[in-house]
Amino acid sequence: MNKKANPNTSAGNRRLLPMLLGIVVVLLIGVLVFVTTKGTASETAELNDLPNYTDVKGTIVVDGLKYEKQPHLGSENAKVKVIEFADFKCPACKKWTAAYLDTFIKDYVDTGKVQLYFMNYAFLDRDSYLAASAGEAIYKQSNEKFWEYMHKLYENQGDESKIWATRKFILNFVKKNIGGIDYTKFEQDLKNQTYMYDVKEDFKIAGSYGVNGTPKFMVDGILLPDSSYDGLTAAIEAGLAEAQQ
Repeated sequence: MNKKANPNTSAGNRRLLPMLLGIVVVLLIGVLVFVTTKGTASETAELNDLPNYTDVKGTIVVDGLKYEKQPHLGSENAKVKVIEFADFKCPACKKWTAAYLDTFIKDYVDTGKVQLYFMNYAFLDRDSYLAASAGEAIYKQSNEKFWEYMHKLYENQGDESKIWATRKFILNFVKKNIGGIDYTKFEQDLKNQTYMYDVKEDFKIAGSYGVNGTPKFMVDGILLPDSSYDGLTAAIEAGLAEAQQ
């Protein structure tokens, strides 16, 4: 004999189901809000860690190009000195490096004709300043490792319009890609913004010589009007010819 369904039980079940669904929805929203808030707080902390030129203490006096303070390649006896002004966030700098730097080093630096210097012109955003200060920290440990950092950071360059060269990114990047340095010291230098004065000094000096974008090149103290490879090599050849007179 079949039992008849209790209408009160069925009605109760129908009322319970929406309540359970409501609870699940509320829990899901709570989880989503927690994750989003946590992510936003983390991103805010990352942004707060970025340096600002206005926070850099000390008086900067522009009194020359200060070649002795810059990362360099080539013989000190080279007849021509070339400075590249660059920003690690700059896509054009990345393209120039990928297209021309190795050829330039082979034809002009390794042959003893040119001594090449790198000078920061970090202007795109605050993570430009941080990436530049990281480069300075590495350079102070090893000139050779600086050039490795430069090459590899360009290869891993993020979107110019976004903040990507954060402290977290740079620390992870250097740990994975740049061996042979005192990482603990590097980490402290980055966190303490030890070399932000040097980055701002480069920026001020470059600006005083007319640098207003990147990449830019200077040959024997004269800023070139464009960044073309042909223009750079023509200026170098002229400098070499003048040195032989």
